Amino acid sequence: MQSFRTEIENPVVEKDIIELERKIQAFKEGKVDEERFRSLRLARGVYGQRQEGVQMIRIKLPYGKVTGEQLLKIADVSDEYSTGKLHITTRQDIQIHYVSLDRTPELWAALERDAITLREACGNTVRNITASETAGIDPDELFDVSPYAHAMFQFFLRNPICQEMGRKFKISFSATDADTALSYLHDLGFIPKIENGKRGFKVLLGGGLGSQPRHADVLYEFLPANRIIPVTEGVLRIFDRYGERTKRLKARMKFLIKEIGFESFVNLIEEEQKALSNQVVDIETHEFEKEITIPGIEIEEPTITDKVTYENWKQTNVIAQKQEGFFAIGIKVKLGDFSSEKARQLARLIRDYGGNELRFTLRQNMLIRHVKEALLPLFYTVLKEIGFTQEGYNRFSDITACPGTDTCNLGIASSTGIASELENIILNEYPEYIKNKELTIKISGCMNACGQHNMASIGFQGMSIRTPEKLVAPALQVLLGGVVLGDGKGRFADKVIKVPSKRGPEALRALLDDYKDKANAIPFWKYYEEKGEPYFYELLKPLSQTDNLTATDLIDWGNSEQYIKAVGVGECAGVVIDLVQTLLFEAEEKMTYALEAFQDERWSDSIYHTYASLVQSAKALLISESKKTNTHASIINQFDEEFVQSGKINLDQDFSSLIYAIKMNESNAVFAQKYIDVSLDFHRKIEQFRQKELSDANQKN
Repeated sequence: MQSFRTEIENPVVEKDIIELERKIQAFKEGKVDEERFRSLRLARGVYGQRQEGVQMIRIKLPYGKVTGEQLLKIADVSDEYSTGKLHITTRQDIQIHYVSLDRTPELWAALERDAITLREACGNTVRNITASETAGIDPDELFDVSPYAHAMFQFFLRNPICQEMGRKFKISFSATDADTALSYLHDLGFIPKIENGKRGFKVLLGGGLGSQPRHADVLYEFLPANRIIPVTEGVLRIFDRYGERTKRLKARMKFLIKEIGFESFVNLIEEEQKALSNQVVDIETHEFEKEITIPGIEIEEPTITDKVTYENWKQTNVIAQKQEGFFAIGIKVKLGDFSSEKARQLARLIRDYGGNELRFTLRQNMLIRHVKEALLPLFYTVLKEIGFTQEGYNRFSDITACPGTDTCNLGIASSTGIASELENIILNEYPEYIKNKELTIKISGCMNACGQHNMASIGFQGMSIRTPEKLVAPALQVLLGGVVLGDGKGRFADKVIKVPSKRGPEALRALLDDYKDKANAIPFWKYYEEKGEPYFYELLKPLSQTDNLTATDLIDWGNSEQYIKAVGVGECAGVVIDLVQTLLFEAEEKMTYALEAFQDERWSDSIYHTYASLVQSAKALLISESKKTNTHASIINQFDEEFVQSGKINLDQDFSSLIYAIKMNESNAVFAQKYIDVSLDFHRKIEQFRQKELSDANQKN
């Protein structure tokens, strides 16, 4: 079956890649249904595009870190399997588009040879763990959070507790109290603290963006560093068990906390502690504390002819590191898009003359780290040749935008087109704001907020609008007043008004002109609060009228044809299968994983695979009875009511008592073996019941 050689030394990774290839074949043959295949490929970084027949590949780069060698490999892969274009996301990943599904296993294998993974970059998993790009070099930091983010990534990668949750789960680590990794809008956010000489974190729980943004609650003001992984494991176990699985729009952590209450959620975390694989996890930091080494290459210092431009670049794009004599260079990457050729030039530069480290940022940019002061002219000269010296890194003209309708299935209106237009307006008409750090513009193509529009000073969300003649035009929801306040605090932007997309530039001009004339140099968010939402509604109201739209207004940015709203183009398997039998088959597969983990003495993994197998079997029978299966907890309760208490299936105990033994026992060999034995017996009874059910049905027919 295998059509390529992985040449991967890690057998776990090799098996994973080969399994993806097998499932692709099974899907094409109609042996795996569309929903199950989608779940599997998403958890392996393979995401359907708006365009049929091709995939978007998301490369998972923990806290955005890459070496020169890794960046070269990513560039090679983009050329070999895609179009030679790379896109930086707001979660510090890299995406490449227009990849054939058949070639994704081969692509993945090529990346893994340089320790780059696709695993769990998409899907209902722990997504890429983000961190401030200045972590480890920030003069204001208490300690480097990078090793803690890395340890979190390693611990939960392929961990059975977070492979098939109801929805995605996002974690961030901020370098300082400035909270540049935005802890308050994450499922779990960590801000470094020191208490009594010991390292730890302020922990925030249950934040999120989307159509109903929620500010995270403070879970701990101080949590010792060796407790962050166990606490995260407990949170994930609760989310996996009680999180919504049917109503997708209600399946995030923030909705679960709202449903059961914050205090109840905290109690569930505490109850789960006994079952954890580890009560404490000490995190090794030495690899991140090594002395910075720079290649000893002698060069002739280049002559800088445009000294004014060079000094302006240093002012806005160069950052002094806490390590004396070293600097970081910020690269403003328009819309996060750059070519593989530029990636290669950049990779060779940081490898040959710098500390061989670059980090992609939350604002879709890059930060070169560990550059000697004497080499700044060289870096400037080379970066200028590449086209990477535009002023304004992390400033107002540095606009964040998701891909929108360019490639995303969920995009409603163009994000990139309007972003380019707004940037040109700032550069050409409002140069006094180019260096402004406080103002931000963020744009999303839909309510999902991948562009983080609802935490910006000025945010735009892609929408559609109807004219009196029933024509549909692309539109933008204008949001105002968002700000990061620091130490886990922030203000979400308010929805103010909806305007046709082609009037987005006029809306920006109106806002900036008003601010410039009346704000008296106070921060924009304070000016917004001072004036209030009704003031800005009236300011922009003339732009919202739809009875005077022109033909141009019906064409979205970056397009030449009239706008058509098209959301969520699906992928069709073309085959009807027995879903119940598929679920039972997958339950068997999970038991195989449980037995393999037991043989490897990975007790906690074995126990959780067993738990997942039990839930899957119960879900299969409930679906056969047309019962709802919204959450693991409801599956467990309903199975007792429908099958155990009714006497249809005879167990020695309630199903809830059987399965919830997972949280009543420590993770050790004795319990793992007992749990497997009980589960195997349960599966035998399920299979007997299912066979009798099918036999009775056949006799009736």
